[in-house]
Amino acid sequence: MRKPFRKTYKFAGYTATIITLLLTLVMGVFFYVEGIDSYWFLIIFAVVCYVVSFFVIQHRVQKFIYKRVVKIYEDVRLLDAATFTPKRVTTDMETLTKEVERFAENKKLEIESLKIRENYRREFLGNISHELKTPLFTVQGYILTLLDGAMKDKSVRKKYLQRANKGVERLIYIIKDLDMIAKLEIGDLDLQTEVFDIIELVQSIFDLLEMKAAKKNISLTFDIDYPEKVMVLGDRERLQQVVSNLIVNSIKYGVKDGTTEVSIEDFVKNKIIVRITDNGEGVEKEHLPRLFERFFRVDKSGSRKEGGSGLGLAIVKHIIDAHNEKIYVESQVGIGSEFSFTLEKAE
Repeated sequence: MRKPFRKTYKFAGYTATIITLLLTLVMGVFFYVEGIDSYWFLIIFAVVCYVVSFFVIQHRVQKFIYKRVVKIYEDVRLLDAATFTPKRVTTDMETLTKEVERFAENKKLEIESLKIRENYRREFLGNISHELKTPLFTVQGYILTLLDGAMKDKSVRKKYLQRANKGVERLIYIIKDLDMIAKLEIGDLDLQTEVFDIIELVQSIFDLLEMKAAKKNISLTFDIDYPEKVMVLGDRERLQQVVSNLIVNSIKYGVKDGTTEVSIEDFVKNKIIVRITDNGEGVEKEHLPRLFERFFRVDKSGSRKEGGSGLGLAIVKHIIDAHNEKIYVESQVGIGSEFSFTLEKAE
C-alpha cells in the first residue's frame, strides 16, 4: 500500500507566527501612541491572529500546491492525477518533491518494461509468422502444382503428396508445441509424478536417437558406467521430453564425429543434477540469456534447415520450472555446450 504524504505545518506555523508578531507589534505601537493600556486585548488579538493566519495559510498553500502538481501530471502524462487527492497534499516541499520523483521513477520503469515486452511481442509474432508461413506455402505450392495437371503423373503425384504431408506434419508439430507451452504457462498441465530410474530413461532416448546421431557419426554415451539405478521423482513422460529435446539439440548443433555425453551426479542432499554435454558449435555468451525464449535462434538461417519448431528449449524450461527445479547452461564457441537440470531423488 502506498504511504500518504507526511503532512506538516511548519510553513504555515512559521508564517503565521511572523504575521502575528508584526500585527501585534503594530497594534501595540498604536495603543502606546494613543495611550491605550490594554495588554489583555493584545494577547487575545495575537492568539486570534495566529489561529486565523495559520489555517488560512495552510489551506491556501495546500490548494496552490495541489493545483500545480496536478498541472505537472497533465503536462508530463507520466503520473496519474487520479491517485493524487487533496487530502494527501503537504506543505513540506521536500516530502512532496521526493514523492513526485518516486512516482516518476516508478512510471519510467513501467514504461521501459512495456517497451521490452512490446519488442518481445513484435519479435515473437514475426517468428511465429515465419515458422507457420514456410510449411503453409510449401503445402500450398505442391497442391497448386498438382491441381495444374501434375496429378496425372502418378509418380509426381505421390512424391508431391508426400512432401505436402511433411509440411502438414511440421505445422501440427509447431501447434502441439505452442499448445503445450500455453498450458505450462497458465499451469493447466497436470504433472503425473512417479518414481523412475533416470539411467533407464536416458538409455531409452539414446536408443531412439541412435540413427539420428549416426548421420553425423555422433556418439551418445554416459560419462561412466552406472551399475546401479538412480531413482528420481517427477513426471516421467515430461522429463523424457526434456532429456530428448536437449540431446536432439546437441545432435543438431554438434560437429561431425562429435560426442554427446550424459552424466548424473549428486547435487545437494535430496537432489541430483543431470548434465548433457557436447563438443559442438557452442553459443556466444551474449545469446545465453535468450536461449530459452520461444522461437529464439542463434543462427537465424542455418538452424531452420535442421527442422524443429524452435520451441524445444522453451518447453524444456517450462517443464523444469513446473517441477520447481532449476536448469543451467554453459557454452563456449568452438568448444561446446552443457545443459544441466536438477531433479529430486526418490526416497
